Amino acid sequence: MGELQVINLDKVSFHLKEKHNFEWLTNMGEVFSVFDQQDSGNLCFGIKKDGIKKFVKYAGAKTREYTGIPEDAITRLKNSVPIYEDLQHKHLVNLLDHFEEENGYVLVFEWFDGECLHPHWSFPPPLKYTHPESPFYRFKQLSIEQRLKSFKSILEFHVNVEKNNYVAVDFYDGSILYDFKNNITKICDIDVYKEKPFINTMGRLWGSSRFMSPEEFELGATIDERTNVFNMGAIAFGLFGGELDHSISKWDAGTELYEVTMKAVNKDRLERYSTVEEFFSVWKSASK
Repeated sequence: MGELQVINLDKVSFHLKEKHNFEWLTNMGEVFSVFDQQDSGNLCFGIKKDGIKKFVKYAGAKTREYTGIPEDAITRLKNSVPIYEDLQHKHLVNLLDHFEEENGYVLVFEWFDGECLHPHWSFPPPLKYTHPESPFYRFKQLSIEQRLKSFKSILEFHVNVEKNNYVAVDFYDGSILYDFKNNITKICDIDVYKEKPFINTMGRLWGSSRFMSPEEFELGATIDERTNVFNMGAIAFGLFGGELDHSISKWDAGTELYEVTMKAVNKDRLERYSTVEEFFSVWKSASK
């Protein structure tokens, strides 16, 4: 790898594999934050103009962690636009605008003051789980009521996904933003959610193996509602339990919800709930 280029924009600096023109961005407002550690080929920025903050997602630059070609990242980002439009929801970050730039593609979102629950760049594991300032650690210190409310938002959004004939792909704790001041949860990064029917043509699909079902590693497998039931159950073990350690001793949310969640993460897909909606309905009954 060649020498990294330092890029300075307003209040931020970051590294790219080669120089890139960001005049279009500085024209949109003052750049006050950058997120440049993703391996997706995207760069993200916080910008501010006339007191209003926005979140900008951009593909086209050669980012330091991305091993692919910018053209593929541009195509993926462009293809994500109809997904955000189709799945628009109060628990999803709100897409305001999207447009082509000379060397790339831009998505503009309403700013949300949430912190990512998997901030691998600032709190790489094990710090994610142990450091008192880590958003994930702080989330786990919240009352069970607050965490249940947060998980309810996640389920409500994924019932909406299901109703719109999509399946979640690559949903993990890095897709969850939590606003600790106002106790609001939003979902971000749904760029590779797929319309049904969807067949696994990759073998190992995109995603974090901590939350993936067996079929997400299996070439030719159908990825559907039962897959997403597993993903939701695995997320529940992250938010209320020991993540990959499914023992009840690590579980905070009571025996009934534990049993509901164990059914959701059954390796045999036919033993799971048939839809996220069914899982949510049983979850609600068990949490009363």
